[in-house]
This record gives sequence, structure tokens and C-alpha cells, in this order.
Amino acid sequence: MSKNFNAFVISKNEDETSKAKTIGLITQLSKADLPDEKVLVAVEYSSLNYKDGLAITGKGRICRSLPMVAGIDLAGTVLESVDERYQAGDKVLVNGYGLSESHWGGYTQMQRINPDYLVVLDHRFTTEQAMAIGTAGYTAMLSVMAIQDHGVKPDDGNVLVTGAGGGVGSMAVMLLAKLGYQVTASTGRVESARDFLMALGASEVIDRAVFDAESKPLVAEQWAAVVDSVGAQPLASILAQVKREGIVAACGLAAGMDLPTTVAPFILRGVTLRGIDSVMASQARRARAWATLAELVDIDLLNSLYEVKPISELPILGEKILAGQIKGRVVIDVNS
Repeated sequence: MSKNFNAFVISKNEDETSKAKTIGLITQLSKADLPDEKVLVAVEYSSLNYKDGLAITGKGRICRSLPMVAGIDLAGTVLESVDERYQAGDKVLVNGYGLSESHWGGYTQMQRINPDYLVVLDHRFTTEQAMAIGTAGYTAMLSVMAIQDHGVKPDDGNVLVTGAGGGVGSMAVMLLAKLGYQVTASTGRVESARDFLMALGASEVIDRAVFDAESKPLVAEQWAAVVDSVGAQPLASILAQVKREGIVAACGLAAGMDLPTTVAPFILRGVTLRGIDSVMASQARRARAWATLAELVDIDLLNSLYEVKPISELPILGEKILAGQIKGRVVIDVNS
């Protein structure tokens, strides 16, 4: 690799005629520009997530300081380490931990990383496959773990996955189906996504619009568990349908941060609303999630779930993911 390398950097937009407060551009950096951390990683791949879309387009206040190298994920090879836990040549990954927010992220060919953030990549995954899973798949796994830990078993009833056409949702469908759960997938793209979701293991695909209307506090029980990446009114409507002692793993806010619900599902049916924090989850929980992913992920299915795009396409991809125009996962090749 040459002395200088490429990174996708978010900085203040100096164009006074533009409404955008920040702008993202591919920028040349050197090792001297990188943060003062203990492990230098040659980044091979990152991924595209909803939060990345907000940062790339400037439509969300993701970056807490500027300039900021975007990208909440990375996977690559250790080049240098002054931490005894990691050696040159180790394959590693990072999800979350404030990358692209308070710490420089993965849209770069090199990055210095706090060793406490690193996870050693399971030998069953390549770095490309790890980023095909990425934060989306890791978040889906944390959500599935929450459902399992709650005691919901496959014969307890249907499990609903909202936003099923997106990264978290599609991975959740695949994981739940592999574990034997009967999965109903909810999406706004029923016709175009039906075959895709059925191939991942969904038993039924329904239109997300059925959850858009305001619901009574309680209606007929339908779902033993839910993986929800949508939030807002759809989540409120879903909570009213969850079976007694069921659980909703809430891991996203694609429809908004508000939640116009009542206490009825919680105090009359004992429903649990379990938040999934993928950003600051403990290392023990991360290790469990990635070990379980290595056990469950069907590589052939995973390969059908993603496409690889060059770092140069990030501005277009950021707009597309916010518009709901991305199906499955997008891996970012930072070296192309």
C-alpha cells in the first residue's frame, strides 16, 4: 500500500448556498493523520447501514466531531499492534463502539483502533462475508439471542420481523428460520421482496401498511416474539398484538423515535419490550453473537444476500438506503 491512502471523510460544508451542513468526500490520508490508538488495521471491507446513510448524506446528526471518517463497521488484517492480545496478521472486525460518531470509522484503507473494540474474526468467515453480516447481522443476532433468552421456542407461535427487506430484517429472517421458528416477514416491498424473503426462510410475507394505523391498546394475540427495526406507530400497533409473556426486540427506528402506545400490553399481557444496543454491547455478548453467527449462517444464503460496491459509490448508496431502495446487504470495498 502506498504512503497515502483513501478514506471517506465527513467534514463541514463550506458551501453557503447548500442546505447540507456536512459533506462527505474521498480524501487522501496518511498514517500520521490517524487516531493515536494501539492497533493499526489494513481495512479490507466495511458495510452500508441506515446510520451510515444518515452520516453520508448529512441528514442525521451522527458525527459528533469533524472531520470524521465514516463507516460504523470494518474488517481487515492487523498490521501493527502494541497490545499483546493482537498480532500482525490477525483477522479482526469492529462493529459500533461509536465508529463514525465519536471515533474514526471503517470507510478507509487504514485505521488505528482501540484494541478493546476488536473481535477476532472466526475462521469460517472471510472479511468480505463478515461485512456482509456487519452491524445489521450482528444486531439481528443480538435480537434473536434476546428472544431465545426470554424462553420463546419455535412451537410457541409465529415470530414477526419488521423491515424484513433491509439488512437487519433479512438477516433476522434467515437466522430465525434456521433455528426453526415460523417467521412472518413485514415489508413495504411485498411484490419485489417476496421471493427473496421466502428464500431466506420466511413462511409468510405481509405488507407493513397493516401496522401503520393507530391501534386499540390490545387486539387479538398474534406474535410470540417480534424483531422490530421500525419503531413509531407500527411498533405501537404490533405491541397490541403480542401474545401473553411475549417479547419485542426493538433494534431500529426507521419510522421514527416516537412510540404512541399505552401500558396495557405490559401490565395486562406481561409483554416485554427489550431494547437492543448493538453499539456498546459487552465484549462477552459480542463474542457470543459472532460465535453463534458462525454456527448458524448458511454461506450460500449469505452470498445471495449481499452485493459489493466500491467506496466511490457511497454518496449514491447513502441516499438509496434512506429511501428504502436497498434490498439485503451492501458490502463496501474500501480498496476499489
